[in-house]
Amino acid sequence: MQKIFAKGKEKTWFIRAEQTPVPQAEIARISNSLERSPIVAELLWLRGYHDTEEAADFLSMRTELMYDPRGLRDIDRASARIRAAIEQHEKIVIYGDYDVDGVTAVCTLYLYLRDKGADVAYYIPNRTSEGYGVSVQAVDKLIEAGARLIITVDTGITASEEVAYAKERGVDFVITDHHECRAELPGAVAVINPHRPDDEYPFKELAGVGVVFKLLCVLEHDLSGDSMMESVRRICYAYADLVAIGTVADVMPMRSENKIIVKLGLPLIENTARPGLRALLDAVNAPADDRQRARKKTKLTSGFIGYVLAPRINAAGRIRSASIAVELFLSDDPARAAELAQELCVANKERQAEENTIMQEAYAKIEAEHDFENDPVIILDSDHWHHGVIGIVSSRITEHYGLPSILISFEGAEDHGGEDIGKGSGRSIKGMNLVDALVHSSEHLVKFGGHELAAGLSVTRSELPAFREAINRYAREVLTEEALTPTLDADMELAPEDITMDLAEELTLLEPYGAGNPMPVFVLRDMELAECTPISGGKHTRLLVTRGGKSLQAMFFSCPSSELDLFVGDTVDLVFTVDINEYNGRRSVQLIGRDVRLSQNENDRMRFEKQRFERIWSGESFTEADLLPTRDDFAAVYTLVRRSVRCGIDEMSHRALLTKLHTSVPALKVGYVKLKFIIRVLQELNLLGIEEVSDEFYHFRLNYADRKTDLDKSNLLRRLRTQYRQA
Repeated sequence: MQKIFAKGKEKTWFIRAEQTPVPQAEIARISNSLERSPIVAELLWLRGYHDTEEAADFLSMRTELMYDPRGLRDIDRASARIRAAIEQHEKIVIYGDYDVDGVTAVCTLYLYLRDKGADVAYYIPNRTSEGYGVSVQAVDKLIEAGARLIITVDTGITASEEVAYAKERGVDFVITDHHECRAELPGAVAVINPHRPDDEYPFKELAGVGVVFKLLCVLEHDLSGDSMMESVRRICYAYADLVAIGTVADVMPMRSENKIIVKLGLPLIENTARPGLRALLDAVNAPADDRQRARKKTKLTSGFIGYVLAPRINAAGRIRSASIAVELFLSDDPARAAELAQELCVANKERQAEENTIMQEAYAKIEAEHDFENDPVIILDSDHWHHGVIGIVSSRITEHYGLPSILISFEGAEDHGGEDIGKGSGRSIKGMNLVDALVHSSEHLVKFGGHELAAGLSVTRSELPAFREAINRYAREVLTEEALTPTLDADMELAPEDITMDLAEELTLLEPYGAGNPMPVFVLRDMELAECTPISGGKHTRLLVTRGGKSLQAMFFSCPSSELDLFVGDTVDLVFTVDINEYNGRRSVQLIGRDVRLSQNENDRMRFEKQRFERIWSGESFTEADLLPTRDDFAAVYTLVRRSVRCGIDEMSHRALLTKLHTSVPALKVGYVKLKFIIRVLQELNLLGIEEVSDEFYHFRLNYADRKTDLDKSNLLRRLRTQYRQA
């Protein structure tokens, strides 16, 4: 059977401008009409904005461009039932999820209903003891506490049995959700979900908190009597901060209404008057030392929400209780808010430590157990993994291997003849809808739900082997070779002179970035590597690349220089984003590296040299005298390796060894082919212990001999001499 996935496969660079015909006349028209650079005009075109009016709307993102929320099915019925509950002083309970989307949805709806005088409370199930979604036990608890109306946010679309049970006990449900629907909808008073098969709302990709936002717009319109546009505008400026956080954290496509909401929400977050949100921002931005204190505070972007704020909010539901995050956002007391914000930061550190532990165990399991020849889906299980963290680890595994993955934890469960239940979290890749895959494997699952690329599930221990086989069978049918080839998407190729501060500032017009509107990614080719500098103790690498008199600095974060296998003097191609670096009041353009490799010309030369070596090694004669190693050549290589090993460097790539030779002995005439011959002869004579642990990557050890070795005893060297033919 053909191998499904080859570990370590080099990424294919997919450059949209090369794959999609870009009419330059149209680009010029958009550029002139909007008074923007041709680069930004082409980026708009590549994102599907071919009309100047559409492109202008994308850049402006006015609230007037939002769709009428009454287009969502059942939203008027939901508004009527909620207004009745407010008027009749019925107890309303908001039933949420424990991730950022769920937390912000709970807080947004709670704050609005509280402001309208409702008798309102909230409930979020405990991830560890209750798991995901609505349960009968929770419904019982809420009814006993006096609930007459339960409103779900970011959950509930599969809760048919629980809704029916509540109805029998005289309690109504209003469902607001955005997850994939099943054939049968719950029998609630109202079910608001843009993914309903019978829903014709134009924008299907709202977050859970986005659906709540639309409900508030209708409620505000119905309660105030103002126009819908005025109501929408008022709700935007009151709650877009919380809606933006939930939308970004749930990785919703950053276009249409989502982009408008996030664009409005970012300045509200940065200048927030909410004590809880202010406390969280202060806790995150607290300077660790005087050096950090001197820097300008971090620019608040969608990336800052996704990578800094969201993990801390999520940590509450993963490690502690989501109610901590809810209490933080609802708090009016700055002192209490500061305590809660610190608690989230501590919980996030605990989450990171737990994540690292699980990650190490998972990688070890994968390398030891996974069948890369046959199984496209990586499925791992454990009795002690924290199921609040396994989703993050699954995401890292999928990113690392380019394969769908599912991690299952039987944490806290007892094995009752294989009927104990494990909770799983999975991530997928383009080409396999994870929910569809779970539907096809559902006979082996207790329950499941989620999105195309992320989902949760429950499975009994006894059914795990059958589930593993079923989902891999499905994956083998739907995943193509193209889907399994790791790719890196870029927009277009630039010349060094294109990269200016003007361009960097103009690119900010495309923000906020996110799914569906990614940060622009560019390619530079044939750049000479002038400097390669380790940063932060070797954790990061800074490159200085030049061409035609233009120098640019590129930062590769979380990438030690040893992993790049690049050396000063190399000609390289880069994939990168453009950033503005602000430090001590100074601004400069900086590239943020995504990938870097030898240029095509350099690769062609290396490929030629490898083929030349293989032909000579196979017996072909040659006329180049400088391919024959001399005693001085052997001495130089031997001395360099011995010195390196004694300094603790006992592993090097072929290119690294070649570069070190040229640096230490500039006059030495040793090229790729000659060095290969030298390595083989040193191995043959056992002058050095040399193991090729991977393609052209060597492990060295020193062998100590009592006497000098005669190089003429080498059969390989004698054979090479016979192959040499003087021109």
